[in-house]
Amino acid sequence: MTTVASSPSARSARLGLRATPEQEAVLRRAAEVARKSLTDFILDSACLAAEQTLLDQRLFMVSGSQYQTLMDLLDRPEQANAGLADLFSRKAPWDSK
Repeated sequence: MTTVASSPSARSARLGLRATPEQEAVLRRAAEVARKSLTDFILDSACLAAEQTLLDQRLFMVSGSQYQTLMDLLDRPEQANAGLADLFSRKAPWDSK
């Protein structure tokens, strides 16, 4: 996942939001714990949630011909892949100890 840059010098857009006093208190406390400014904490958290939302899309609209092309690819018999065979024959780095 990519992280959206949030350097203060690159910021030019202004966002406004309203929060309850309780929401503000929670956000300020969390920002303190994370050792970030309130702005940085809110932007980082919002961007992370936005990226996750965008990556979590599970419905893809395609034409009938695109769908059929995909189905044809999936129905093809498997083919030998020397690179994958080599990769799977090696021990995982975390299993080497």
